[in-house]
Amino acid sequence: MIAGIDEAGRGPLAGPVVAAAVIFPPDYRHGEIDDSKRLSPSKREKLYNVIKADALAVGLGVVEASVIDEINILQATLVAMQEACMELSPAPDFLLIDGTSTLPLPIHQRSLIKGDSRSLSIAAASIIAKVSRDSIMEIYHRQFSQYNFKSNKGYGTEEHRAAIREFGLCKIHRKSFRTDKSTVRLETYDLFPV
Repeated sequence: MIAGIDEAGRGPLAGPVVAAAVIFPPDYRHGEIDDSKRLSPSKREKLYNVIKADALAVGLGVVEASVIDEINILQATLVAMQEACMELSPAPDFLLIDGTSTLPLPIHQRSLIKGDSRSLSIAAASIIAKVSRDSIMEIYHRQFSQYNFKSNKGYGTEEHRAAIREFGLCKIHRKSFRTDKSTVRLETYDLFPV
């Protein structure tokens, strides 16, 4: 039972970091599953459904912006990955983790740099994490439409930065993150729009 683990949302200015863990049956193959960054949104959506149907187990972990601000983005990512692992049933025997970090869990594991292009289960986890996070940001868009989260997903586009300058921060902005000095520093805003 090998679980591949990856995350989405380490770099945005707003929203959660989301991690996924995926266990496939032994010898599972699928030629279209790839690193989520290499796939179009429609292809990710299609493969999300394939992965959910074919996987033996899928786990998801979500850590919101307020926690990211408290413990930092790396620690928040590791917490999300642990949560995703704990959701797996059956439990994994081995973890393949995208990146350089391992998890403080009593399970044999290995970190893989560029794992989402080297492991099918990590690539699948990257798709589950990305599609899940995008869905969360579309829900937040309904609450905070002035930031256009439906389009930018919380990343620091010029449009998003301009909205921060105009409206300040909302409750899902990461106040410990900064945009470049020529635009705005997130931590300078105290008032949150409702």
